[in-house]
Amino acid sequence: MNQRNSDRGASSPLPPRGGTRSGVTGSEGSQFPDTETSRIPLPALPHKGRGDRPSGWRRYALYTAAGLGAIACVAIGATWGLIDSFGPAPLGRDLELSKTVLDRNGRLLRSYVTSQGRWRLPATRDQVDPRYLDVLLAYEDKRFFQHRGVDPLAFGRAALQLLAHGEIVSGGSTITMQVARLLEPRAKRSLYVKLREAVRAIQLEDNLSKDEILGLYLTLAPYGGNLEGIRAASLSYFGKEPKRLTLGEAALLVALPQSPELRRPDRFHASAVRARDRVLDRMARHGLFSADEIARAKFEPVPHARKKMPMIAPHAADDAMAGTNEREIRLTIDGGLQKTLESLALDRARALGPDMSVAIMVVDSASGEVLARVASPDYFDERRAGQVDLTRAVRSPGSALKPFIYGLGFEDGLIHPETLIEDRPLRYGSYAPENFDLTFQGTVTIRRALQQSLNVPAVAVLEEVGPSRLTARLAEAGAALVLPRREAPGLALGLGGVGIRLADLTMLYAGFARGGEVQPLAELMDAPKLPAKRLLEPVAAWYVAKILQGTPPPESAAGGRIAFKTGTSYGYRDAWAVGFDGKRTIGVWVGRPDGAPVSGLAGRTAAAPILFDAFARGPQPLAPLPPAPDGALIATTSKLPPPLQRFQPHAIAAASFTRPLHIVFPPNGASLELSAMEGEAPDPLPIKISGGTAPLTVMLNGLPLDGTKAGRTLFFEPEGPGFVRLTVTDAAGAADSVLVRLQ
Repeated sequence: MNQRNSDRGASSPLPPRGGTRSGVTGSEGSQFPDTETSRIPLPALPHKGRGDRPSGWRRYALYTAAGLGAIACVAIGATWGLIDSFGPAPLGRDLELSKTVLDRNGRLLRSYVTSQGRWRLPATRDQVDPRYLDVLLAYEDKRFFQHRGVDPLAFGRAALQLLAHGEIVSGGSTITMQVARLLEPRAKRSLYVKLREAVRAIQLEDNLSKDEILGLYLTLAPYGGNLEGIRAASLSYFGKEPKRLTLGEAALLVALPQSPELRRPDRFHASAVRARDRVLDRMARHGLFSADEIARAKFEPVPHARKKMPMIAPHAADDAMAGTNEREIRLTIDGGLQKTLESLALDRARALGPDMSVAIMVVDSASGEVLARVASPDYFDERRAGQVDLTRAVRSPGSALKPFIYGLGFEDGLIHPETLIEDRPLRYGSYAPENFDLTFQGTVTIRRALQQSLNVPAVAVLEEVGPSRLTARLAEAGAALVLPRREAPGLALGLGGVGIRLADLTMLYAGFARGGEVQPLAELMDAPKLPAKRLLEPVAAWYVAKILQGTPPPESAAGGRIAFKTGTSYGYRDAWAVGFDGKRTIGVWVGRPDGAPVSGLAGRTAAAPILFDAFARGPQPLAPLPPAPDGALIATTSKLPPPLQRFQPHAIAAASFTRPLHIVFPPNGASLELSAMEGEAPDPLPIKISGGTAPLTVMLNGLPLDGTKAGRTLFFEPEGPGFVRLTVTDAAGAADSVLVRLQ
């Protein structure tokens, strides 16, 4: 033992405490130089003993370390060079996204495909059901919120699978790496591509928050075809936003991006079901959901086809997007109300006929915000010209302008709702207005004249207030009136002899509900509010509103709750109904988009029922009209001041009028063909007469016809071909004559 210890000590030399390395080997081969500092001399070691081995291993280790260090430096340098060659990472800030139009509550109304024809709707974590996020992270990247873009454990698993199977089974990609791949798509999978994705993932983590990275995945994940992002997929497959998803829906949306084209439910339905169930099985193994929940999720049906993307208020959306580069626009429209009224318009248009169309406007009377704008029943219906915006088409309003005529009369102090006015034939030059039913009701109140939409009293009041003044007042309030062939406004204006848009007419009627002030319409949220314009004085506006509130409602509708007026244009081309309560104003137009006449079309029977249904389907109950303003006079006719008890025009063309005598048929210069059986006398020919004072006398070639003193339609028997002159005279001495050729 002693000898071993001695040998061990001899084989472990230590350098002298005060020596120097330069003195390890001297020039004469001595171990240590003989100096004063060498106090403890050690015995010399043989050249080939055990003591040589540690010194050799040290050299080997040093050389090896140096070599490895050099290799590492070269590798690091090459790696950094490769990384530098990648350049800065794309952060997704210049992505082309689908333009979207939202309603006042942020609900999607309509979206537009990108220039590449893709549906790519932006999505954030807050827009997705939390259950979907739980499934996504548990299935794709359960350490998403812990790693910095690359998950070493996932890479290790992928490496073991590569060694075991000889091919890439799973890439070990994190969600961040998948985002990197989506931002920089690569056609092939390779180690180089994987390295690039890993580098990009780290760069993304350095520049973006976890929520921003997750938002990019939710926006870009592929779902087959031209669908990108969870919102586009959820809307297309389930017809709803991904804010509320079932467990089965969430699992399907997690499974599809792994192989979007081969798992498309609309093309490979069975494959989509299997992929969804694999996700659910993984969730069961993780214990994320109960067995009952998993079973119910597997029982949920998987859609076989894609649904149409939302197309709510398409005309308003098109108008908002025209001429702007904004990616997202929010309108004042209420999406729920808009969708309800679009369904109402389509149902009523179909019931009216294949060529009929319906347009509806809903306005908040106080703010002027457009709450709904149904411009056509079906945007894609070519027969109904669905893409034509009928809320902005210029049409004849019929009697719908009468309330403004009476409003000016109230403002001027000419009339009161209980003022008496005559409804009997009147003539203004060559213009002789008639009522819709061709009858006259005699003496009526202004209230009844407006509620019954009598034409003669309206024209009488318009003649006093002036057609030009009426058009000027409506134009000042913001309505664009279109006169025929640039003619000066005439008395026919009061009965529809002018063009106006449904949007403008609805805006004007909203002025009655807000005390005579018209608030310009607005469709863009947060748009600058324009100042209101005066339409009528508050008292005049209140008089009109109270009268219209008493208008008889359509069949099966309750009266006295909505103030409304109908209108029918000349030739039965347009039917109107515009009404209001204390909060909202609704306008309805019915007719053919091409302006063709429709037999029997009338505002009261075609448009008014739609108006009442539109109010009934609104989200809020009907609101009462404002109370009477200061200065309103509430009295019966007998209690009114004498000048207001009866309408007294300052100048009128005629207090009474008898139409001029006129032969309506046959017209002067006409050629009539005689029809008769061979050998028999020609068939009798009719004569139709209008106007004049009875009794009438009809003469044929100067000789009176028998039995012509009664009636205004009679027949005569011609003697044969040739020219005949028909003459008629009345009790007042008036006469009319025509020359007709018989052949």
